[in-house]
Amino acid sequence: MKGSRKVKSIFLLILLAAAAFIYVRFPINLGLDLQGGTRLILEAKETPNIQIDQQTILGVLSIIRNRINSLGISEPIIQKKGLRQIIVELPGIKDPERAIKLIGETALLEFKEGEWAPGNADQLTPQQIEILAGKGAVLSSVPQYDNQGKIISERPIFLHKTVLTGAFLKSASPGTDQHGKPAVNIEFNAEGGKIFRDITTTSVGKPLAILLDGTVISAPNINEPIPSGRAIISGGFSLKEMKDLVIKLKAGALPVPVEIISNKIVGPSLGKDSIEKSKRAAILGLVMVCIFMALIYRVPGVFAGIALLIYLFFTLCILKLFHATLTLPGIAGLILTMGMAVDANVIIFERIKEEEQAGHPLKIAIPKGFSRAFLTILDANITTLISAIVLFWLGTGTIKGFALTLSIGILMSMFTAIFVTRIFMDFMAAYSENRNKPLFKVKEST
Repeated sequence: MKGSRKVKSIFLLILLAAAAFIYVRFPINLGLDLQGGTRLILEAKETPNIQIDQQTILGVLSIIRNRINSLGISEPIIQKKGLRQIIVELPGIKDPERAIKLIGETALLEFKEGEWAPGNADQLTPQQIEILAGKGAVLSSVPQYDNQGKIISERPIFLHKTVLTGAFLKSASPGTDQHGKPAVNIEFNAEGGKIFRDITTTSVGKPLAILLDGTVISAPNINEPIPSGRAIISGGFSLKEMKDLVIKLKAGALPVPVEIISNKIVGPSLGKDSIEKSKRAAILGLVMVCIFMALIYRVPGVFAGIALLIYLFFTLCILKLFHATLTLPGIAGLILTMGMAVDANVIIFERIKEEEQAGHPLKIAIPKGFSRAFLTILDANITTLISAIVLFWLGTGTIKGFALTLSIGILMSMFTAIFVTRIFMDFMAAYSENRNKPLFKVKEST
């Protein structure tokens, strides 16, 4: 019965290893240094009303992160650099221009009271505009679109005070206008809904201008009060423009303007070359370690090599399971833990050898050896794991990637050394024909 359980354990282990191998055949998220992409450095600019401080930068970070997450980019890196700068890394992005535009624009949404101007309003002087439309009025124009979304004409309009901004928005979602063209459905919060109801009540028959980043995109006439706090923004948008506007409105307006001071496109050829070199290094290291273990420890060394392969498959499987992004430093951490995984096996085998030298048979030497090696392995790996956790906690960007793969690798190396190798060794002890023959070469006493 005991031997049967051992066989089942090994069979289950092989199945798990096969499942892990199949799972890792699917691509793992790769970082910017491996698959290419876009790296931006943004700098926040002060305004007369807002000074740059820690809270302002944190607000910019939050909004940029929300916008990028809406793009569906896998594992972007967004981090602060100094007081004013922000680093944004977008691995694998296929449309960098769209991302740059989406990140950098302020997306300031305003609703202004409007009044239609006469056709020759562009010839009026500022003094005449003030006499005709009142103090503070500004002359602008509303684009008129055809069915293809192209501007065919512009209608002059006087703009008055701002009555609502995007700060009062509760939600924004894609939709269509009365002509079936792309538009944005918006809904205000309770306070904004009350303001919207009041302004549509007092301005029946007049236009309400909708401005995005200071440009009038539409100015629908108010035919009746709108108590629902909902509106439609239309302006000859293309489908992509409509989606981008929804993203920006949902994320909110940037508290201060940002300027892109560096825009670097990382080509995939560099990443491909790095991956190939890392693969060769990993395979070469794995083969050399397995040969060394087999030469020094014979059959147990072969078991250690098999356990090392299982460790590698399981580690990659866990990285994919947690949607981790694999970077070049992360691969370095993975290769480093391969050596640590074998180191635990070396400690175990040496302890078993000592038990055999003390005269214990294999069935007793194996459990005693594992028991004596356990605390040593635990102490050595716990100290390294603490260092990896500190690196992940305090580090940024690729340092976090290295710390993550190192942490997962440490835990998996302990698992394979203590449990997987133990299964193989117990199997050897149970089914060896020469059970009383020492597993390792024992020094003769003189």
